[in-house]
Amino acid sequence: MTGIDPLLIVGFVALGCVVGFLAGLLGIGGGMTMVPILTIIFTRIAFPAAHVVHMAVATSTATIIFTAISSAREHHRHGAVLWPVVAGLAPGIIAGSLFGPQVVRGMSTSALALFFGVFVAFSATQMLLDKKPKPSRELPGKLGMFGVGGAIGLVSSMVGAGGGFMSVPFMAWCNVRIHNAVATSAALGLPIAIAGTVGFVIAGLGAQDMPRYSLGYIYLPALVSIVAASMLTAPIGARTAHRWPVKKLKRAFALLLYVLAAYMLWKAWASGGG
Repeated sequence: MTGIDPLLIVGFVALGCVVGFLAGLLGIGGGMTMVPILTIIFTRIAFPAAHVVHMAVATSTATIIFTAISSAREHHRHGAVLWPVVAGLAPGIIAGSLFGPQVVRGMSTSALALFFGVFVAFSATQMLLDKKPKPSRELPGKLGMFGVGGAIGLVSSMVGAGGGFMSVPFMAWCNVRIHNAVATSAALGLPIAIAGTVGFVIAGLGAQDMPRYSLGYIYLPALVSIVAASMLTAPIGARTAHRWPVKKLKRAFALLLYVLAAYMLWKAWASGGG
């Protein structure tokens, strides 16, 4: 690419508007929605086939830095973030989030698309069932918190998500009030996103045939456009959540995730082992 098509920027802005609105409305990070759609866009504009899913995951991860700051600040203002829990999980999260992109770098487009598709289908099923984990214990000690943080960071950075799909159920299982678990998870999104972004920059530096305006695996025009739009629409989604039947919306969103998961599974098959 020698330049950027204005229509492409319009597409990224539209995606940012949708992702921001959904994040505010349902409290769900944009990764599961953003990665498949960015994969479609990057494929259509003929980015190297070996990099399209990697770039989609990396760009999604980078956007979380900005949404996590906004979300964590709001939850902190209400005194809901459990900062000692953040401090306990953060070291493992940072280690896992730095390592995840290096794992992704070694995966083919087919393998990464398959991993993402299966993960999204599983997440959609959990959302559809809306099962709440039964509280059964207290938070583990330092070593246990590091291990759990490592797992959350690793998987989150591999799928371009903020980690709430793992950290909220974990904290609820450990008798943390759900309100505090959601707020604390929002704060944990920041170390996941920062470490994951650094990891993807490092992982993509040696990649061949990367398009212009890329930083490692991150496509900067998409990042800037999506962030700008999503930060405008997230508050609208949050306000709308008080008026719309969110439980029904979550079911509808779960069905959308099945469609996106199916696309990623098709992408894995079509890539034929990358």
